[in-house]
Amino acid sequence: MTSISNCRICPRKCGADRTAGRGRCGAGALPEVSHVMIHHWEEPCISGDPKSERGSGAVFFTHCPLGCVFCQNGKISRPGSRGEEKTPEELSAVFLELQDKGAYNINLVSPTQYTPWLTEAVGLARQNGLTIPVVWNTGGYETPETIASLSGTVDIFLTDFKYCSPYISGKYSSAPEYMSAARDSLKEMYRITGPYVMEKTDGISMMKSGVIIRHLVIPSHRRDSEAVLDVIKDTVPPESVVLSLMAQYTPDFLPAPKRRTGPDPRDDIYRKIRRRITTFEYESVREKAAECGFSGYAQDRSSATKNFTPDF
Repeated sequence: MTSISNCRICPRKCGADRTAGRGRCGAGALPEVSHVMIHHWEEPCISGDPKSERGSGAVFFTHCPLGCVFCQNGKISRPGSRGEEKTPEELSAVFLELQDKGAYNINLVSPTQYTPWLTEAVGLARQNGLTIPVVWNTGGYETPETIASLSGTVDIFLTDFKYCSPYISGKYSSAPEYMSAARDSLKEMYRITGPYVMEKTDGISMMKSGVIIRHLVIPSHRRDSEAVLDVIKDTVPPESVVLSLMAQYTPDFLPAPKRRTGPDPRDDIYRKIRRRITTFEYESVREKAAECGFSGYAQDRSSATKNFTPDF
């Protein structure tokens, strides 16, 4: 197992001794799970028919190396969040139970900070009969070395690619190096899986291996979204990955504006994203995706609501 006495699993490389305390992200010496469920609202090739009892076997982990200000999973992703600690042996049993319930895959949500334990847990589960694909559901803020360690463990990478601009990623995720980290890790993901593979299951095309790239369009930054698509196109073959454009941004999860007194009338730093995206913004990004040669999914703008967020 990778040493966690000087943690360098994510691009933060905080160097925390997680055997004795917690890292910058809040993660400690064991994986913490907040929620386990059969999830019906991922992309159709991951969750299948939402009317079916089957779905994606989602395991939601607490903490996240990124910490976006608008995070919809903020209840479980912040450094102060706490979940139920699980050993690799206990996690492997969870995976097998989800398979027994009919899950199409094991969907590891926000897993990066627990990479060494999860590779062990998946290995144990496979030794004991796990046969369904394993999905790495990540914010895209990874190191190539961490992704390389997942070869032979992960079948499907379901990764975000959030930003291009260092200024925007620094402002909203405190990660000015986000684009380079996401680009380099995406390249490694594609090296591991190659072009995506679909297989008919229950009459639906389900992904068996490959890369799905999610991009959430946020207000006032459509030009950055278009730049993201150009970076992706130059990193992996557009026809060999699945693009998932998301419209479900909602400002409901932003911190409340601070009241200011005195002569300093500085704007709320989140002013530009305290609204939902417009039809023009979203359609502009969709048109760019088509120009780049991507295919995949595009959410309806009606998804911009808290109803699409699991209740943790």
